[in-house]
Amino acid sequence: MNISMRMLAAPTALVLQIRLAWAVEAEPPAPVLEWSFYVLLIFAVCVGAFVFFRTSNKRKAAPLSNMLVESRRPLNFVHPDTTVTEAVSKMRDENIGALLVMEDDNLVGIFTERDALTNVLAAGIDPNSTKVSAVMTENPFCVDPSTTIEEAMSIVTNRKIRHLPIVHNGKLVGIVSSGDLTHWLVEDREDEIRELVDVAAHTRPR
Repeated sequence: MNISMRMLAAPTALVLQIRLAWAVEAEPPAPVLEWSFYVLLIFAVCVGAFVFFRTSNKRKAAPLSNMLVESRRPLNFVHPDTTVTEAVSKMRDENIGALLVMEDDNLVGIFTERDALTNVLAAGIDPNSTKVSAVMTENPFCVDPSTTIEEAMSIVTNRKIRHLPIVHNGKLVGIVSSGDLTHWLVEDREDEIRELVDVAAHTRPR
């Protein structure tokens, strides 16, 4: 189910729950109940769509710096001389899909799960004796913290990459993944819709 359908399904499910709650009260005549239910259902779906697109546009225009402030995610990096085995172990322990490769505070590459699969495993290279520098993606594409969420999503889509380092004045300040960008756009959306539907339920005619 795509994001839009999942968001619109939330208010619909809540309306059904509201209708069941009404059933235990003194019910009005059936035609009135049916009419009220469908009006509320249409209203909830419209509210869900409105909230989704309004909030989506607002969050798309936010800079990556906002995401960095909220996430407070520590940077995970290794030295170019780190072996592939050590790097993969670190990725597993930290539950991440990529490691920044740093040398003297300079970003020289990025080592990802894709690199481990295509450049090491598929190539039949010994990970215990192979350094990350030999199989990493060199000089990864970077962006400034002022880059918007929408621009970042366009970059990862068009360049077919999953991780985007963020550099400011030559200094690495963070990294975001395609999953981070997607999560940023949809988080808190269900709670907003649920609150609006609750308001609608409490303002129904008695």
